[in-house]
Amino acid sequence: MFQSFDEVSDSSQSASRVERLRASLREAGVDGFVVPRADEHQGEYIPASADRLRWITGFTGSAGTALVLPDGAAIFVDGRYTVQVRAQVDAAVFAIESSVDTPLGTYLREHAKGLRIGIDPWLHTVGEVAALRTAMGEAGGELVALRHNPLDRVWQDRPEPPKGAVSAHPQALAGRSGEEKLGQIRDALRKADADATVLTDPSSVAWTFNIRGSDVPHTPLPLSFALIPREGRATLFIDRDKLGADAMEALAPLADIAAPEALEAALGEIADGRRVMLDPALTADRLREVVEAAGGTVVSGTDPARLPRARKNAVEIEGSRRAHLRDGAAVSAFLAWLDAQAPGSLDEIGAAKALEGFRTRLSEADGQPLRDLSFDTISAAGPNAALPHYRVNRQSNRVLAAGEVFLIDSGAQYQDGTTDITRTVAIGEVSEEARHKFTLVLKGMIAVSRARFPVGTRGVDLDPLARVALWRAGCDYAHGTGHGIGSYLAVHEGPQSISKRGMAVLEEGMIVSNEPGYYREGAFGIRIENLILVLPAERIAGADLDTHAFETLTFAPIDRRMIAVEHLDAEERAWLDAYHGDVREKIGPRLDDEARAWLEVATRPLA
Repeated sequence: MFQSFDEVSDSSQSASRVERLRASLREAGVDGFVVPRADEHQGEYIPASADRLRWITGFTGSAGTALVLPDGAAIFVDGRYTVQVRAQVDAAVFAIESSVDTPLGTYLREHAKGLRIGIDPWLHTVGEVAALRTAMGEAGGELVALRHNPLDRVWQDRPEPPKGAVSAHPQALAGRSGEEKLGQIRDALRKADADATVLTDPSSVAWTFNIRGSDVPHTPLPLSFALIPREGRATLFIDRDKLGADAMEALAPLADIAAPEALEAALGEIADGRRVMLDPALTADRLREVVEAAGGTVVSGTDPARLPRARKNAVEIEGSRRAHLRDGAAVSAFLAWLDAQAPGSLDEIGAAKALEGFRTRLSEADGQPLRDLSFDTISAAGPNAALPHYRVNRQSNRVLAAGEVFLIDSGAQYQDGTTDITRTVAIGEVSEEARHKFTLVLKGMIAVSRARFPVGTRGVDLDPLARVALWRAGCDYAHGTGHGIGSYLAVHEGPQSISKRGMAVLEEGMIVSNEPGYYREGAFGIRIENLILVLPAERIAGADLDTHAFETLTFAPIDRRMIAVEHLDAEERAWLDAYHGDVREKIGPRLDDEARAWLEVATRPLA
């Protein structure tokens, strides 16, 4: 199994750990400390050795921040984790705050007046530190960048940093060589009049040098940095013990290898009197300090690998199509099997294990074995499905009971592509309310799937398409509609998204998810998710301008029993019937006779 079902949240020691941290803060000469869920790379995917937020609060979500003050503490999370944080965190120790309604900066202005608040500058971006410094100035206090993390001094059982093996990613799947990608980055430096840049996002490092790692769960990232000068050889800062022979051979023409601890000195040397481009949204503030202390100038600019990485090339797109057909067959076979289980005979863990088994068997038969899940499967029955980021464990494990809704959000890592799919199914007869809300969610998913949009359209511009049917019913959901997807990389990839904060332009070759939802706390949750590809802009007949469209990559049936057909218009019904026709055509031949027969029924046209 690629997934564990152990409970990893524990807030029973939060009170004593906070007191030990306060003692450490007094020794460091500060009054308070900010604990983000971050490592030195500022990404979503962190190793256990960097999960300081979980250690001190018990919260296991993928985003959040804690603040420890002399006489209180608080944790800040967004709407995805409203229910989860209340279940996992000791509210007697940490006040629970909305990071949307009361951001950390606002809270500091009110509760940290005149105080000295410490941060670890390796764990906050340049932009975050600038905002926190402003907030503390307005509070009459001071933000203090500490050279040593005071929490680490009291975390006695802290895991060792990972040493996951790194391998070469073949150009036959990458589509472009490392030399080409470095050339593109150097072109970006010339355009920005910068002498060098530091890649701090391991996804960018992996993409640039055509390598993949195994330092964090479910995402093939090599935790590392790269220093790339405009002229001369790049340097990759990575633990040599991670590099296998194939990786060393692939990297030899591209970069020198140095230990991660050597980055500060090397950056200081190259920064002396020079202009260094750093991404303020991704780069640890400590690197800004190093550049400026060396007499260099920080040039603010976007990570030069980020946008090229998001625009998938033709080889990556074909790989993704293959991966989704393979994965769609596994998901469809699972859904057929699930439909044959009697209500009450299966639990959430059993369902998650079964789906992984189908992925393992069908991918091996296809000659491209499953490398990993792309995230812990969200296998959620009844009220558990109302938690958008629910993670089943042996204590929360629930039976799939008759009359309940079951939501399964899962994905796979194949060497030719990363997948992410959600299906919500009926276990027996479900309520009319659940069917009505499912249909509103489906209307939003279809609206995004069918969209045509002008060149220059941003994700924020399309986000209302997914919500308008829910809005008309006085409903909404508290997460984005879609996130970017990597190519055998992170299942969450920027800069593209379809969301209320999706300011990046959607460009040809980008892959995004399309996953509106609805959640009724204590009752049920609904989400339907396909991955979609931005197609080249073209001029359709009678049009005045070129427009993009989406190609759907994900193929698996959508539960017709959950649909209140009377709430779909003719075009929506036609879209779903055509989609199910594609599922039959593309997935049917990959299934055994029994599953294929089930698929024929599951994808029949709507009445």
